[in-house]
Amino acid sequence: MIREDLRNIAIIAHVDHGKTTLVDEMLKQSGVFRENQAVAERVMDSNDIERERGITILAKNTSVMYNDIKINIIDTPGHADFGGEVERVLEMVDGVLLLVDAAEGPMPQTRFVLSKALEMGHKIIVVVNKIDRPDARLDEIGDEVLELLLDLDANDEQLESPILFCSGRSGTASLSQYETGTDLKPLFDTIVNYIAPPEGDENEPLQMLISSIDYNDYVGRIGIGRIVRGNIKVNQQVTVCDYTGSKKNYNSKIVSLLQIQGLQRIPVESAEMGDIVWISGIDGITIGDTICAVENPEPLPFVKISEPTVEMTFSVNDSPFAGREGKFVTSRQLRERLFKELLKDVSLRVEETESTDAFRVAGRGEMHLSILIENMRREGYELAVSTPRVLYKEGEDGRKLEPIERLVIDVPEDCVGSVMEKIGSRKGELVEMHPQGNRMRIEFLVPARGLFGYKSEFLTDTKGEGIMSHVFEDYQPYKGDIERRKTGSLVSFETGEAVTYGLFNAQERGQLFIPAGTPVYEGMIVGASPKTDDLVVNVCKRKHLTNTRASGSDDALRLVPHRILSLEDCLEFLADDELLEVTPKSLRIRKRVLNNSQRAKLKAKA
Repeated sequence: MIREDLRNIAIIAHVDHGKTTLVDEMLKQSGVFRENQAVAERVMDSNDIERERGITILAKNTSVMYNDIKINIIDTPGHADFGGEVERVLEMVDGVLLLVDAAEGPMPQTRFVLSKALEMGHKIIVVVNKIDRPDARLDEIGDEVLELLLDLDANDEQLESPILFCSGRSGTASLSQYETGTDLKPLFDTIVNYIAPPEGDENEPLQMLISSIDYNDYVGRIGIGRIVRGNIKVNQQVTVCDYTGSKKNYNSKIVSLLQIQGLQRIPVESAEMGDIVWISGIDGITIGDTICAVENPEPLPFVKISEPTVEMTFSVNDSPFAGREGKFVTSRQLRERLFKELLKDVSLRVEETESTDAFRVAGRGEMHLSILIENMRREGYELAVSTPRVLYKEGEDGRKLEPIERLVIDVPEDCVGSVMEKIGSRKGELVEMHPQGNRMRIEFLVPARGLFGYKSEFLTDTKGEGIMSHVFEDYQPYKGDIERRKTGSLVSFETGEAVTYGLFNAQERGQLFIPAGTPVYEGMIVGASPKTDDLVVNVCKRKHLTNTRASGSDDALRLVPHRILSLEDCLEFLADDELLEVTPKSLRIRKRVLNNSQRAKLKAKA
């Protein structure tokens, strides 16, 4: 059976190439919204952090109707750290829209997600987006995409993929780069005519692969997946198998069945082969499970999710200010929250350590873990996290292997020298470089640990004009030692409140991170020192009163504006002997050993 009334597609692209904006226009032009309905920009980015940062973190489903054909669309993340989301949702679709920025061209994440789609044999529609940019390079982009397809061993049909020229913001598409188009009709027509409709046997026993998991306090775990064959009905008895073939739940019942229409999940009584559905009522359901008919339990193969490359230690906050701002502070609450995250995020790993208060959490990159930390602090958790570390492997010949990232940098020509020098000191190898107007695009292979703490340095070196992005390449032999940080820390001498007089004296030693009036404790880091050694400063020191003091003599003290650190900045700054204290209201960097004299003794022994 072929479902001619249905198409399942995913939109894949590098971060900021306009996937979510294009989906907005597809929804508007297909009549999902009323004419007078107020619609938020990037309506698919429903999560607070996604809206604030302007990035997609979780894959989202929507659907549009076009000429009586339902098109299920999955908007995927563009950032490499959330590649696990993309890898598994590609199981649910028959084709992909590959979005490429008309000025930037194919970027590292484009290569990563496209290789996964090609491996699965999906049909590709190339969409050159943002053609209204003044620096668009429409003549060259087609060649660059073709080179990328050749590099990734695309088959003949994939090499003949149709190319469309779009402006997601204006909601126009055309088949020729010399015409702007008036609406997205050419795009809808290409999807309907080129992407294959779902095929399968509706009379065979049920098979449905769970590709994503949602959670609801009322109904528990919700499995999201595509029906590969057969039909499914509410109250139907099913068997759940995991991808190894072992049966998990012999007799479970489908309590509720939902399908997406526009942005709404609509309850339905039954669904057919090819449909993407939400099911609830099955305990312990997880990603990679197959929902089967009771009489014929056959598991489906599941895509192997790439392994994590970076780990951090999450532990209970034990600083002098512990428990003041957080709602969830115990190791039991921390453990529950981390293991709950595993249910939804397949590319995360959580391991217990020798200590009951600490857990090793491994993910795809610094950003992957920082988003988890940010979500936890917004939920009221208080914790301490260590500096990020890369995960090494042992090669077949016994050699130590480390993760290597493919780094693409786009910078003004006059900044190339400083960028090359910094990447060279971090053991980066130049792969290629080519000019683009008055800018230069440079590609490197760099050890993942060499990129820790580099972003803020990079933005300073390029005066904020540089663009950098990286994606995991492979494991290669260990490249040797890399100096993690060239600056030291300014460490608070005592517990109290930072005052202007103490800060005025401390700011001569380095850059401050705190303003006057901030509560501090012994061992807390209050700034960065330009020297490599740590300096202990007393920011709580007050000016002693004398009989000859004039009341206005303190007015002359002027503090240099302090540097405000974001969560990512804090993680980049951390040294190996430091921890980041995360609470719902504050981020504090501190030494592992808070007592200054104890720390000095340990350093002397070392």
